[in-house]
Amino acid sequence: MAASVSTDASCPKGTLSSCEERFSPVLPVQLTIVKGPSHLPADEELQEKFKGKLRLLQYENAEINELFMELCTHLVSVDSEAKTIFVTFKTFEEIWKFTTYYKLGILGHCIGNLLLDPTVWLSSVEDEITVEVCIQEETLNLIYKGILMQEGSFFGRCSANQIFDSSTSGEDLYLEQGDLAQFEPPFLGSDWTVRSLTDGARGTSPKPALEPVIPFHQWFLTSSAESLLIGSGKPACHFPLEFASGLCLATEEYNAEGPDELTLAPGDHILIVGFLVSCFDWFTGMMEKTGQVGLIKTSLVKPFVETLNSADILLDGEEGKFACPQDQSIIKESIESLKKTFENDAGLNYKLDIIPSHNNGAKPSAAPLCEDETHQTELRENIQTLLAPIKFSSPDHTINTSETQKDCKYPSPIRFTVHPPAEGIQSTQDFVPLFAILDGRDFKEEFGVLYEMSSEQLSSVIFEGHADEDGLISYLCAAREASKKKRLFWTQTRLCLLLGKFCSGRSKFSQAQAFFEEALCVPPESFTDLRLLASIYFHLADMHAFQRNKESFFAVSERLVALLLALPDCLKGFEDNCVLAYMMRKAILSQNKQAEARACYLLVKHHLTSGEENQVVPYLERLLVAFNEAQQPWSLVPSQVYLTLGGLYSKLHRPLLSASSAKVASLQPFVTLSDCLGCMVLVLDNFHHHGSTERDILPQVAPYLYRGLSFTKVSEAGVTHYQSLSYQLTFCLSQLFYKYKMVKCAIKCMNSFINNNTHLELLHLSAVELNSGLIWLAWLNLENNQPTIALDILDSVVASLPEHNTSHQEGVVLNMRGVTLQSMGDQRRAAESYQAAANFCQEAEDFLNWAVVQANLGLLCLKAGAKGLAQSYLVKAVQLFSELKGESHEEMFISVLLKLGLHFVEQGNLDYGKGCYEWALLLAMRANLLDCQLSATRHLCSLYGRESPDLARCIIYGKHQAHILRQSRDRAQEAGALEAVSQLYLGLGTCRAYRTALDYTKRSLGIFIDLGCKEKETYGWLKAGHIYHLLGQTELVDIYIQAAQDVALSTGDTSFILKLLEASGDLFYSCQDSDRAITFYRDRAHPVAVKSGDVHCRLRLCNKLAQVMLQLGMYEEAAKFAQTAVDISINLGDDLNQRVACCRLASLYRSLQQYELAEYFYLKTLSLCPTPLQFDEETLFYVRVYQTLGDITFYQLKDPFDAAGYYQLALAAAVDLGNKRAQLRLCTRLATIYHNFLMERELSLFFYQKARGITTELNERRMTISSEQRVTS
Repeated sequence: MAASVSTDASCPKGTLSSCEERFSPVLPVQLTIVKGPSHLPADEELQEKFKGKLRLLQYENAEINELFMELCTHLVSVDSEAKTIFVTFKTFEEIWKFTTYYKLGILGHCIGNLLLDPTVWLSSVEDEITVEVCIQEETLNLIYKGILMQEGSFFGRCSANQIFDSSTSGEDLYLEQGDLAQFEPPFLGSDWTVRSLTDGARGTSPKPALEPVIPFHQWFLTSSAESLLIGSGKPACHFPLEFASGLCLATEEYNAEGPDELTLAPGDHILIVGFLVSCFDWFTGMMEKTGQVGLIKTSLVKPFVETLNSADILLDGEEGKFACPQDQSIIKESIESLKKTFENDAGLNYKLDIIPSHNNGAKPSAAPLCEDETHQTELRENIQTLLAPIKFSSPDHTINTSETQKDCKYPSPIRFTVHPPAEGIQSTQDFVPLFAILDGRDFKEEFGVLYEMSSEQLSSVIFEGHADEDGLISYLCAAREASKKKRLFWTQTRLCLLLGKFCSGRSKFSQAQAFFEEALCVPPESFTDLRLLASIYFHLADMHAFQRNKESFFAVSERLVALLLALPDCLKGFEDNCVLAYMMRKAILSQNKQAEARACYLLVKHHLTSGEENQVVPYLERLLVAFNEAQQPWSLVPSQVYLTLGGLYSKLHRPLLSASSAKVASLQPFVTLSDCLGCMVLVLDNFHHHGSTERDILPQVAPYLYRGLSFTKVSEAGVTHYQSLSYQLTFCLSQLFYKYKMVKCAIKCMNSFINNNTHLELLHLSAVELNSGLIWLAWLNLENNQPTIALDILDSVVASLPEHNTSHQEGVVLNMRGVTLQSMGDQRRAAESYQAAANFCQEAEDFLNWAVVQANLGLLCLKAGAKGLAQSYLVKAVQLFSELKGESHEEMFISVLLKLGLHFVEQGNLDYGKGCYEWALLLAMRANLLDCQLSATRHLCSLYGRESPDLARCIIYGKHQAHILRQSRDRAQEAGALEAVSQLYLGLGTCRAYRTALDYTKRSLGIFIDLGCKEKETYGWLKAGHIYHLLGQTELVDIYIQAAQDVALSTGDTSFILKLLEASGDLFYSCQDSDRAITFYRDRAHPVAVKSGDVHCRLRLCNKLAQVMLQLGMYEEAAKFAQTAVDISINLGDDLNQRVACCRLASLYRSLQQYELAEYFYLKTLSLCPTPLQFDEETLFYVRVYQTLGDITFYQLKDPFDAAGYYQLALAAAVDLGNKRAQLRLCTRLATIYHNFLMERELSLFFYQKARGITTELNERRMTISSEQRVTS
């Protein structure tokens, strides 16, 4: 933890103003993920997840801003790579709070609760995962000093002996090193101004040597009243030990000046009662030889052999905690809180069949199967043991605490009857009951009520029979006179106290002072009722403070402090904290840390008793800081003190601090079950009272549930309570595991409870509770693809139910048996089980569960292929669901609607399907079920994207899907949804749509950057560049492509870099700037492909380069790449690519007028075609290639004979294809060749007649089409 922030080596003494000039207002907060008590670094995967969360907060920091507002600081920025958060402060109070949270260990847990993934709490229930915080103390000190300089006045200590020029009298002000004073920095060229706190003297100096006090002292002194702040002189501190206990020796003779003091002789042995604190003038002592107790001046004693510095600040008999919950009450509260938070309907409501069928899966091997059977047999036996009828408790079984809570504020109230005087004369007999109670030198329990109550309470509670307060005062005055005559000194003293309280309450301070002073002087012997003495002192001090009589207040306060350091119950009845504040001020002045801690402890108790929670927190925080920094352990119970602090934070609406305090409390040494449960209840209270989301709070409960279970396993006393608690803890922990898809852990948790409780003779759980747990375990096994185990469990539950007394849970079990049997593929038995469950519902008119079982029957029929019957069951289920009230069933209703909608869509009833989907979406929106909204929206996106294409509606629902994912804080899926919407807008093909697509692309790109998804980020930059290219903003295209390349290069993945360079070239492949594609393909991607040996990529690049260069007329270079593509294809044995490359190479050689090579590669291309031909496209390819070969041979090579052969082959393919136009064209060309060049009249006439016939056929077809069009029009 950080050391005190009051020192700063980097700031030279006497030059505080220079610190203001040099300080930076930003403090870096370094974060590290550690695990276990040894704080070892967490694994790399968790570190990366943590970085990712920080990366998200760099751009969307609303959550972390809220956190740091609660931590009283301000977020500046986040550096995710360095795992550092930068914060700043505006006031010294913010620094005080922040450093306090840091020193208490709360800061790291607050940040961890925000930044750690919820699953961390579940996966690390054994190894505590925490965030360790480190801050630069020198920087924080500089910020602190700079802020104090800006605020204009602050408290500090002199760092050297120095003289200040007097501003109030002729004498200079001399302050020694360590003296506390109030300083004001120079203003407009003036000197520093200083005011001493000991006497209020002022002085000036150009450059005083000073050091500010720590922030807590700064706050306390700043908030103190002026009358309390200045005066009382400098603490003498004659005694060499700061916080002493044991024996001491008197050094001088001293005669007591009142019954509250002791008379001393040199050498007297004095036992220190409580503590002797050197900075106070008095302490409470007891004469060793006489046993007398009284006040002794600190300056009159010296240490003895047995005098020691006390290691503790608590007195014997004082509690080390501020709340004392009983084990049974905290267990009962925990069980109720868990039931309220984790509502599980496993034993009440039917489950909808959402389990996939496993009957077609592969069978497990023999060895695991044997192990599973052994486990299954053991589990079955344990469950049967639990379900034995003799071990059921009453269904209405509850836990009753053995003790009742009592109001202990006034444990023994006494009452006095006020007798009015008869004929103006008060009889002394009237006072006998009063004197009998009030007499006696020693303290009695009933006196506590008189000392603690105010005058109003005394008048209404203790005294009766008086008409008004004046009559009561007259009665007490008469009683005082009577006791004085009878020389009942202790009665007179207590009556004077009561009269003083009444007079003070009526603002008659002179009379009150006279009564209090009389009370101090009446006793002829020393006080043994020190509570009486303390009460007198308190009221005197309170009165002097109200009258601003400083000297008298200081004098009385010194004596009262001596009693506060000696008596455990001395604080009771204090209505004001002025004396405690004086005690704190004196401790601060003298730099006595233990005295300061004692004052904090008393102030905490006082404000807690007064119900002033907001006043408790600063002192409780300071007490814990002092406890953590103490050299030796005190008697405080840190776990309970942290819990008290957490409860106060919760009441002050600081849920993050409250939850973190609970976490620190649970990590303290020697934590008990009550501590652990108290922490859990506190966290759950935050969940219920402060609007925290289930996702934020519930996972944090997991460590408390786990530790609570470990305690209950070793507990022996109170078996009933511990078993009930263990059951609830197990049940809730398994639900948490299930919620976050850790089903195996949930099963293990429940199995552990069953196995650990079968040996007990009596399990104190109701049948309903136990059956609910077993039904839940069966469901977990179903989810884990273990239907056989689930069926065994359910059968055991059914067998344990009474034969002739049907129960609601029997229907629940039958329905789940149906789900299980269907999962195993036994549809007949599943249908029988569902029908039996439906009969239960009909008899009990349980419409919710009836709707569920109808839906299950419908789903069963769907899987069996009975579509019509399935539809009727599902429609019936929808009808039943729609008639129900409330929202508890909405999730199942939505699931059924989606299943029915999908069925309608598959059957071609698109309107009905759309209606079901939209109904489901409306229900999910009304119930605010984000997962259901998402599912319904995805179904609608699929409907309008595939079965019923509607781009506009697809965009609407796509945008809604992105909105839902944003609400659910699933950033990765949100980015994907935004990307999909962007692609849909691109499909519209308008400039406006392109700009909207660009906006969505940039939003998804921002998320990918936040998540650190380098590949998706790269393609996001590239896509944005592509859209700018479509928009014609070519100047931005290169910027985005370069950004994409920079991100790709940062990954160091050659394969990915190659893909990116190829994709960059693809942007320009089919556009007017196709020449730019060559730069990416040839100059960037191809060399990398060659170097990395990626032949497939090189093949693609060569093909693309050959095609682009062919289009641009770069034939020679294109031919080189085409030849390379042919060679690579041959080496890979890739016939298709070889055929394509040969065809392209043939085209290039034709363009280069190398006709023989062109003919060769065209023939090579044809040789690579599959035979026989399978598709019309292949036949068409034959037609075109053979025609091209004929053209080359006839026109370029001047060989009509070979040309006729190629044309005839093309004609044969055209005839096979049935392409009349191609046949006409080829027949005409063949007729010309045979007539003019080969001089074969018969063949020429044949092809000429064939061409005429095809022409006639085409003309007739054209006329038929024209007439049909006229008729239609």
